[in-house]
Amino acid sequence: MDNPQATAPPIQAIGLAPGRRSPSPAMPFLSDPQPRIIIAGAGIGGLSTALALHAAGLTDIHVFEASATLTSLGVGINVQPSAVLILRNLGLLDALREAGVGTQELNFYSRHGHPILSEPRGQHAGYKVPQFSVHRGEFQMLLLDAVKARIGVERVHLDHAFASYEQDANSITAQFVRRGAPQGELPAIPSMTGAVLIAADGINSTARRLLYPNEGLPRFSGRMLWRGCVERAPYLTGASMVWAGHANQKFIAYPISGRSARRGASLVNWIAELRVRDENDPDLTPPPTDWTKRVPKERFSGPFSSWECGGLQMAELIDSTESVFEFPMCDRDPVDRWTLGRLTLLGDAAHAMYPIGSNGATQAIIDAETLAVRLTDIIATWQQPGAVEAALTAYQDTRLPPTSQIVMANRANGPDHVLQLAHERAPDGFANVYDVIPKDELESVGATYKAVAGFEKDAVNKKAAATEHLAKRFETVEAV
Repeated sequence: MDNPQATAPPIQAIGLAPGRRSPSPAMPFLSDPQPRIIIAGAGIGGLSTALALHAAGLTDIHVFEASATLTSLGVGINVQPSAVLILRNLGLLDALREAGVGTQELNFYSRHGHPILSEPRGQHAGYKVPQFSVHRGEFQMLLLDAVKARIGVERVHLDHAFASYEQDANSITAQFVRRGAPQGELPAIPSMTGAVLIAADGINSTARRLLYPNEGLPRFSGRMLWRGCVERAPYLTGASMVWAGHANQKFIAYPISGRSARRGASLVNWIAELRVRDENDPDLTPPPTDWTKRVPKERFSGPFSSWECGGLQMAELIDSTESVFEFPMCDRDPVDRWTLGRLTLLGDAAHAMYPIGSNGATQAIIDAETLAVRLTDIIATWQQPGAVEAALTAYQDTRLPPTSQIVMANRANGPDHVLQLAHERAPDGFANVYDVIPKDELESVGATYKAVAGFEKDAVNKKAAATEHLAKRFETVEAV
């Protein structure tokens, strides 16, 4: 990749704490019939990976999480059909239906409320599986519950922040530190040795920092996001996504709760986006922000005071929301590799991207499936020299190129580019969008992005038919 700061050091040099020896090759787990898998991070990527590995027949899996408690905090996310298919095959489709909303359509509007494009989504677009909008915290808890049930509560280790690692030709040892739990409340695990270490520890990944010590902080887009959720009456179809504005001022809204929908209400997740730093400013350092701290609405609400579209008044949504949180929109430059020896990166640790195209969680779930397939390929030969390293490299070589493309596509506004086209060509509005953007050009933006992101309908449906038997693995278990 064209990134001078993102060249990883040689394998022999990374992760070795000063004064510490590499782990001894005479590790007890080496005589086990299966490799021990260590996962750092219990977010969507880490938990999906644990479930995918377990479904593939691997059982010696441990998940470590820095937070002392996991609760259903957060805001809304979308899970595209390509990832929902993977979750279906993990036996989680019914749980997703219970928690989320099966998205029916995505509607783009100008800042004046003029319709630009409306397209069906998920099963309404002919996919064999839905697209879901869901509360991130509820989704994470759904995955966590499945991990505990299938892998074991004792294999999920909270309040264990990944700190460093050591590896040699036979094993890898991860070191952890505790931050929050009172001493003695939970058994501490200062280190664990295994065959594989998967770092799914987010955009501020410790593992990535060890691999790329000169990379620095995430790359700030110059745009800030303010997010909130409020329950209200349904709008449009009751399962519609609204995208309005342009690159430097945007408003997004969509319902995220299946429980609210069953009560005839709509829990609407909304995002207000504004440019707060000049786009020509060379400073890409993100502003200091605490995303868990409520912020005053006056900080951003003024520019949206007159916006209306899709049956929504943006000022009313903002005013009726109790708690609003602030997020700088950041990503990271693609790097040249994720895998070094027995360590690999996954999810945001590997490819943090702008939240454009509703694609971050989806790509982490696809990572999980891909990695599980590669490790399953070597279950019988994992103790042979180089087998684990080759499997992790094959995962990297499969996933790094497409996710790097998505990172760059999202910097160019991804499918949201239709908003920018309309704004640039008709800043004062229009009567008919086809007078501004030809129909073929308009539709090609979304089609191109779906191809880049890997959720083209025909490809998803073909895979859905070929893997229909996989979800049945869990029917007997769930029934019991």
